[in-house]
Amino acid sequence: MILPRLPDMRLDGRRALVTGAGRGIGLACAAALAQAGAAVTLLARSRPEIEAGAEAIRAARGHADTMVLDVLDTEAAAAAIAGQLPFDILVNNAGTNRPRPFLEVPMEDFDAIMNLNLRAPFALAQAVARRLHDAGRGGSIIHVSSQMGHVGAPNRTVYCASKHALEGLTKAMAIELGPYGIRVNTICPTFIETPLTRPYFEDPAFASDVLRRIKIGRVGQVEDIMGAVVYLASDASALMTGSSMMLDGGWTAE
Repeated sequence: MILPRLPDMRLDGRRALVTGAGRGIGLACAAALAQAGAAVTLLARSRPEIEAGAEAIRAARGHADTMVLDVLDTEAAAAAIAGQLPFDILVNNAGTNRPRPFLEVPMEDFDAIMNLNLRAPFALAQAVARRLHDAGRGGSIIHVSSQMGHVGAPNRTVYCASKHALEGLTKAMAIELGPYGIRVNTICPTFIETPLTRPYFEDPAFASDVLRRIKIGRVGQVEDIMGAVVYLASDASALMTGSSMMLDGGWTAE
């Protein structure tokens, strides 16, 4: 009897691009992909952060370089991607939130959130997919979405709107890009402890409510994201596209 073989989760020989890679979830994704063998490009506006991250990856015998770029400048981003060898893996991680009650949200906040959470990843994914298509290569595009792309929450109307839209974008991209061997999926974390989210938990009422909703009883850590991003980037998820991987500790189970 010949048993089926477990698909390989190694990423040797593949090129990966991670946005918002200077810290938090982005840096963890870059580290995970490098540890799985990919040559990773860390992208962010801040050179010191991504240079430090790339240096740490190289010190751990990984392969990493950097790209200093503001993803909000979609024309510059598209030109930068066009000038590179194709990226086999894209992790669209850069994002933001400005929590406010719905009745108090200024249009400035709406535009800032939607531009970074939706417009920028749309443009970058388009540029990466074009390079793959032109080279006749498949690949994996991973949007870092959120549990808030599947539910609603107070003070997060615009953030929820941006992530729900990202989920719809993912499904439509998967339909169009599937024939070219390009898979598109989302990772949907609950609250992960990062420099961006840490200030929220200074409010005891907020912290208590979050922990009540996360069924496993703890806030997520960046390490909780790492296995998921390697899985989605690798051949182990070869039949998975247009899907959402919930890393929400059970938040959306009720």
